Amino acid sequence: MGSRSKGNYTNPCLTLHQPWASLLVYGIKRVEGRSWPAPLRGRLWIHAASKVPDSDTIKAMENFYREIYAVNGITDLKFPEHYPVSRLLGCVEVVGCVKCEELACWKEVPEGVRLEAQTEFCWLCEQPQKLIIPFEMRGYQRIYNLERKIYEAAVRGLRPVQAPLPVKFLLPEPQDPFSLKPGSLVSCFDGSKAAEDKKPEGLLAAIAGARAAATQFSKNDNHQSITMQGQDADVSTRTREESEEFEKLDSELIKRADAKTQRNAE
Repeated sequence: MGSRSKGNYTNPCLTLHQPWASLLVYGIKRVEGRSWPAPLRGRLWIHAASKVPDSDTIKAMENFYREIYAVNGITDLKFPEHYPVSRLLGCVEVVGCVKCEELACWKEVPEGVRLEAQTEFCWLCEQPQKLIIPFEMRGYQRIYNLERKIYEAAVRGLRPVQAPLPVKFLLPEPQDPFSLKPGSLVSCFDGSKAAEDKKPEGLLAAIAGARAAATQFSKNDNHQSITMQGQDADVSTRTREESEEFEKLDSELIKRADAKTQRNAE
């Protein structure tokens, strides 16, 4: 991440509930909603929490994204076949963070992206990548650093994702990676409530359903908050099972790399 990072983060990771975690890594979800501003820019690893999502929540969120993509003419969304839990899934690039009302009226991005503005702070994400083999690990609250050994194995197993509608969030000041921040889009927002265009009933129902689904996880955070043992625990502490899972992943990735090298040599 180099100069794009900020704060005491080496390989930052964020734990999300499913289905939001997979939707973000698959490039379907482009905005991560939080009640606090993004403290970093650059690569952010995404980990799925241990709570198994119920079918109604999955249905509500898939319907939400189906409707907002349809606004931009995309009707053939391919959702993940599975929503694994307690797994490191992949990563995205956090390129900015703005307030909900700023994103909602930002005409430089597709309307579907503006409709993702449903929480106080909107973390803007690009370049999703997913792991070939998601592997089991423990999650923690807020942003935490991946252990170096986990990072070194995971980074070898990343593959780019072809998002259904890739979005480039333009920085107000290209030389400053932190220029896209709360208040930076004030020129497109006059301070009053953003004008609400008349929306189709199906879209309104999908937005209401998504909000209701997110509310289930709104205990300590405004969106997708997680309840876990060991709040602010040391990220280097892992169970024996997690270590064994990591070793299997590392071995599998090395085998695949060796096989590819051998094929190329032949």
